[in-house]
Amino acid sequence: MASFALFGISVSRGISIGRAHLIAHAAMDTKHYLVPQEKVEAEVERLQQALSTVQKELETIWSNLPQDAPVELGAFLDVHAMILADSAISKEPFNIIRTRRYNAEWALLTQIEELSTKFERIEDPYLRERKADIQQVAERIMKVLTGTPTNYHHPVAAEPDSERVDMIVVAYDISPADMLQFRDDTFSGFVSEIGGRNSHAAIVARSIDTPAVFGLAGALSLIRQDDWLIVDADAGIVIVNPTPLVLEQYRARQAAQAKARKKLSRLKKTPTVTIDGTPVALLANIEFPDDCTVALENGATGIGLFRSEFLFMGRSGSISKIPSEEEQFEAYKKAVTLMKGRPVTIRTLDIGADKPIGTPESGTLNPALGKRAIRYCLAEPDLFLAQLRAILRASAFGPVKLMIPMLVHAFEIDQTLALIEEAKSQLRAANRKFDEAIKIGAMVEVPAAILGLPMFTSRLDFISIGTNDLIQYTLAIDRVDPEVAHLYNPLHPAILSMLSMTIWAAGKAGIPVSVCGEVAGDPHLTRLLLGMGLREFSMHPAQLLNVKQEILASDLKVLKPKVDKILVLVEEDAIEKAVNDLQLDEAPVVDA
Repeated sequence: MASFALFGISVSRGISIGRAHLIAHAAMDTKHYLVPQEKVEAEVERLQQALSTVQKELETIWSNLPQDAPVELGAFLDVHAMILADSAISKEPFNIIRTRRYNAEWALLTQIEELSTKFERIEDPYLRERKADIQQVAERIMKVLTGTPTNYHHPVAAEPDSERVDMIVVAYDISPADMLQFRDDTFSGFVSEIGGRNSHAAIVARSIDTPAVFGLAGALSLIRQDDWLIVDADAGIVIVNPTPLVLEQYRARQAAQAKARKKLSRLKKTPTVTIDGTPVALLANIEFPDDCTVALENGATGIGLFRSEFLFMGRSGSISKIPSEEEQFEAYKKAVTLMKGRPVTIRTLDIGADKPIGTPESGTLNPALGKRAIRYCLAEPDLFLAQLRAILRASAFGPVKLMIPMLVHAFEIDQTLALIEEAKSQLRAANRKFDEAIKIGAMVEVPAAILGLPMFTSRLDFISIGTNDLIQYTLAIDRVDPEVAHLYNPLHPAILSMLSMTIWAAGKAGIPVSVCGEVAGDPHLTRLLLGMGLREFSMHPAQLLNVKQEILASDLKVLKPKVDKILVLVEEDAIEKAVNDLQLDEAPVVDA
């Protein structure tokens, strides 16, 4: 059996070796036929039953989320539940059946194609990201209509006593709901025909630390069931039916990586200090209070980003209910208490675009360039004041910082500060305790905010750079669109200039600055950020130890002049080579 390699997009790290487990793509080219008039309502009922089945599936998956499941999964499932209930899916296909007499599959496909066409024309990257979510929901409905299994069962070994073999999922697309069903010790890798580094499935793959390679067009036709596969997520390569020599080499690499991970775990309690003695703060990004436990287990010295909007979204498959002030207070208080005196930075509600709020029927899909984040909060002062009071009350139980997203204008900062003062006055009147000197900062994620940084540094106590949005807005690149995902580059000279400019300006103004986007959690970029002057990183808890290892092996006296030279480069290839060269300055890390 011939061996060959497929090249795709690396979306996580590590090596997986196992047998291919193919998941068929629901036939979107299903039969098209007209339904007799007397059977139209029966066809409507068939589609309705399919939607109800998918709704129950999502509810079951959501309610059975394991304790250690990445928090992103709950949010993604909520988004899919919202899409399923939206009139574009829950009503329009039925109208098509009744007016055109299309069969259910054809009606659904017609509506999805129309929606996809509309989404492809949208310039806003966040709103355009919805296309993939809608198609994944449609895929589940189509599988029910066509009788294709949606609940995946583990393959059974030929002999009961035979040695267990890891399985690698090979699919056209993998939704967060599907990924959850595969997450156990049997399935050890993912291969997908579509998807980019920042698709929802890619984010989950990194969160659960599972090797995955996406963007392998034609994989389902080239790979056969039970083929031996090597998923080299480090290089973005999938080797099909490897030779014994190649298999032996990769098994050795896999064992070496396992040994390195075990060694890495010893660094949890090691102080994060560079070789030259410079301390660096390593903070965690969280979505729910219980995530604090995982953050502490991975050595976080605080919470750099508590995404409060997930309290509004992750509610039993619905995002329509807004938590009360008391509910929010209890959640924030729990996080502060769990962190045992370590700082907790709570970002106020960042909804709109990819995280809408409202009833599914409302169609509240705010674009990234519309009423989102602080713009939404300033337009809904009662909702905003309730959250501010809850955060302030939690500050009585430990160190809390209050962070505002998406600020651009000076008047927005002033209006926000005025509302914070109003919330404080309301608490004083009610004899509620809070930290009168609570630190207030901004997440800068828009080029205009970077260029107008003095208006922030003169009014606020700290700055956090949200690199995910900053890169998208600056480069006009939708990072989940496979057509342009390759253009999404954190090492673009404009991005490096903005990062270094912000770190320098904040330092000159004497206020702390952190980076809390995915750039902060990429160990390949750790030394670059250190050389720019960054001393505070905030990332997913799973990334903390890899970044810590880089910091412990870095000497700022050596790094800074090299990074200064990188910052004057204008060619992306030259920048990438120079950043790679930074990794060659290895220094031994002493075991803790």
